[in-house]
Amino acid sequence: MNIPNILSLVRIILTPLFIILLFADFKMAKVFALLVFAIAAITDAYDGHLARKYNQITPEGKFLDPLADKILVLSAFISFAFINIIDFWMVGLIIFRDLFVTGLRFIMSSRGFEFVTSKLSKYKTAFQLTIIILTLIFISIEGLDINIFIPTIVIIKEYKIIYILTAFTAIFTAYTGILYVYANRFIIQKFLNGNQ
Repeated sequence: MNIPNILSLVRIILTPLFIILLFADFKMAKVFALLVFAIAAITDAYDGHLARKYNQITPEGKFLDPLADKILVLSAFISFAFINIIDFWMVGLIIFRDLFVTGLRFIMSSRGFEFVTSKLSKYKTAFQLTIIILTLIFISIEGLDINIFIPTIVIIKEYKIIYILTAFTAIFTAYTGILYVYANRFIIQKFLNGNQ
């Protein structure tokens, strides 16, 4: 158990706390939810970096890091759908992409096939974390009801900015899944043909 893997575990542990705070009813709850999510997102930025820098890449880390990402990100999007900020179709698209790609990668790797990873997947995660943080900032400001922010909140609501950004994120997420399968099409073909 090295530091990068501990950071991935911390991200998983912080997820239930984030959800509890997001749905809590006291005044600063949404602000605390934002802070917890931001800390969890920072661990995502550092665990992979530390693993590469100190040569601590392990099979456990390769499993834990994306798992922690998915638990954190999907929990946030599902929560946003339940509080009617976004639609469930967006969440469904993101979940389907992640389950499909993760399942495919797991089945293939268990048979000895190594998948090619794409930089777009990293950008996808970064984009998802950014839109979640922006949404949490919006929710936090709205909950505090500070007069100076009211015009901004009205504009965001009127033009459905959060909704549009999340819809784009969902479509981009699905697109990265399609590219992932396309980039590994020859490996998938070998697998289907029973070759190794």
